[in-house]
Amino acid sequence: MNPDPFIPCYRRLPLRFVRGEGARLFTEDGRPYLDLLSGIAVNALGHAHPRLVEALRDQAGALLHASNLYRHPWGDELATRLAEASGLDLVFFCNSGAEANETALKIARCHHHDLGDPRPGFLALEGGFHGRSLGALSITAKESYRRPFEPLLHGVEWLPPNDQAALAAALRGRRAAALILEPIQGESGVHPLEEGYLQAARDLCDETGTLLIHDEIQCGAGRTGSFLAAEAAGVVPDLVTLAKPIGGGLPLGAVIARAEVGKVLRPGDHGSTFGGNPMACRGGLVFLEELLDHGLLERVAEGGARFREGLEELAERHPSAREVRGRGYMLALELEVPAAPVLDALLGEGVLANAVTETALRFLPPYVLTDDEREEALSILDRALDAADATLHRSDDP
Repeated sequence: MNPDPFIPCYRRLPLRFVRGEGARLFTEDGRPYLDLLSGIAVNALGHAHPRLVEALRDQAGALLHASNLYRHPWGDELATRLAEASGLDLVFFCNSGAEANETALKIARCHHHDLGDPRPGFLALEGGFHGRSLGALSITAKESYRRPFEPLLHGVEWLPPNDQAALAAALRGRRAAALILEPIQGESGVHPLEEGYLQAARDLCDETGTLLIHDEIQCGAGRTGSFLAAEAAGVVPDLVTLAKPIGGGLPLGAVIARAEVGKVLRPGDHGSTFGGNPMACRGGLVFLEELLDHGLLERVAEGGARFREGLEELAERHPSAREVRGRGYMLALELEVPAAPVLDALLGEGVLANAVTETALRFLPPYVLTDDEREEALSILDRALDAADATLHRSDDP
């Protein structure tokens, strides 16, 4: 019998976590780890949040699933709150970010079909990541991700981020169904798009009749200190996709659309068996209540600013550190040296982060991270960068 029953598509660390509390995870032998990754931006409320645990226990004893043939109060309330928070109108629930992006692509094509102006192609950005399913993969820039699964969707063009001239030429030069972008690109190393670029994209999409899709699966739902990251630029897209934290740790994705765009999907055009089930929606309601009603959004803005200041101070002191990028609790530290040894040093002292490129550390802590935990993490990172500095100096020796 195969000792490992899993399809080998993950490069997992030799850690097995069995419980969590706040911003910490615990292995089978009881060792604690400070979680600065939060399940890749999912566990915004940390682990075993008391209100979330209570709500999910109650829901498990009431109703887990009824299907989308019927409505339930938790889905109605969550959809209403998400629409209000985003400044948009209509919501579709699914199970993941990739599914949300698939839905947004279908809406875009259907929208133009209904106008009598079929537009099959899409515009996306270099460095963008939108998911692993075939449609979402088709608009993901990294060629090594796409190559084994081709042919994918035809008619996708990738544009350089923050190049307004290239954006204008592409939008005016072809009839794309939609432009999809992440206001802050995550997997490429936490690269925010310039506010002027986001505003130009909105204006050019209006001019050309192209739908604007913001993928805020990683950067949205409060992670940058505002509900949507694009709020900083004053831009509202035609569709926004969300997932990761909005289910409180349970699988939940959402597409939120302007009314005239979202209404193009009619009964039978699209669906999801588990999307928006009572359990996930109940978790989502607790998350939104904590975020919007109990001061957590402000805590992210304040704590994220302090975390960034701490990283910038480290970058000034350590030759092995180059720059800090990001906003709120979506931050990256770009290094002059390989990130892997620094990551190993953090892990050795009980801190979880990850490297999104060979030289970039990414930090996506839970929104409930305390001041003391932030300072603890910065202190450990300081020691890890001391070791990286020594490596850098040795490489400079003749």
